[in-house]
This record gives sequence, C-alpha cells and structure tokens, in this order.
Amino acid sequence: MYEGIVQELIDELGRLPGIGPKSAQRIAFHILQTESFDVTHLAEVLMTVKEKVRFCDICGNVTEEETCNICRDPRRSPATICVVEEAKDVQAIERTREFRGLYHVLGGAISPIDGVGPDDLNIRKLVQRLADGIVTEVIIATDPNLEGEATATYLTRLLVQPNLRVTRLASGLPVGGDLEYADEITLGRAFEGRRLVEL
Repeated sequence: MYEGIVQELIDELGRLPGIGPKSAQRIAFHILQTESFDVTHLAEVLMTVKEKVRFCDICGNVTEEETCNICRDPRRSPATICVVEEAKDVQAIERTREFRGLYHVLGGAISPIDGVGPDDLNIRKLVQRLADGIVTEVIIATDPNLEGEATATYLTRLLVQPNLRVTRLASGLPVGGDLEYADEITLGRAFEGRRLVEL
C-alpha cells in the first residue's frame, strides 16, 4: 500500500475492466515517472468522452451524434442485422471487412448469476426494428460462452417469424490451437459446425 493520492490513483485505475492491481500500479508509476506524459490532455479527453459520446438511437453503437456512422451509411444493407453484446464487438467485426449490413448492440448478455435478464438488454428495440419486414436475416454474434449461448438461445426463440432467417456465427477451434486446451463448448461447437473436406 502506498500513501495518500498515489494509492488512490492505483485504486481508481484498478477499477477499470481488465486492469489488475499490478497493471494499475505500473500505469500509475508510468504517469508519475514519465515527464512527457500529458496528464492534462488525458483528463481533457476523458471529460470530453463523458460529455460527447453517447449510444446510437437506432443500434446502440457508440457515437457522438444521434445515429452512428454505420446506421447513416446508405451503402449498408438494411436487410441484415448482426446482433452483438457490446459496442466493441462492432469494431471487431468491422475489422474483418466481411459484413456490410447493420448492427444491433444488446448492451450485455443474459446472466442470471449477475442479475441480468432479457429486460435489462436492448432487445425490445431489436424487435421494433424487425416490425417493418425489411430485415430478412438476423445474425446472432454473441460471445461463445455460457451467457452468450443463453442470449443466443433466447433470441432464436423470440425472433421466430415468417420470412426472417435467424443465424448464428460459426464457432469452433482457433487456427493454431491445440485440441487438449479447447473447452467442451468450443469443441462441441466445432463438431456441430464440421464441414465436408473438398479436394
């Protein structure tokens, strides 16, 4: 334990997701020891983000305007919606340059242990987006873990309607991975998604 404000800085950094006590300490000392580190600019950026950034009125992605650039893009296909858990998942899919439809961000996944149910997610708005019949396919791209699977199952049952195809992103073994390290869900999904080997 450090004294006073140094420990307070470490504690605050440690509250960030993915930052453990050692990482928080390392970041705090980087800020303290690096003279060129512009703390004022960092503080300004953090304040500006909190003031200006919001969630898209249509899909729930992060934006500085009422709607995000993806929802405003006329080149995107309105017939396909990819459902993701978090806004960061949108960026992960966008980096592939494979998907040209629209997105819907749920804001999490169903997790009874954490007290998160369907009503706590952005599901009602998804159902509203499907009401006009323009959407012909919903791709469920939730995480391949217990919470993501529960959410995908719930959505699959909820979205059953004529002329709407509900699909799930394929999942399985990562390239370069070893079978012995694969968990049961991943290995099971790999078996389900097996395909014919073509010569």
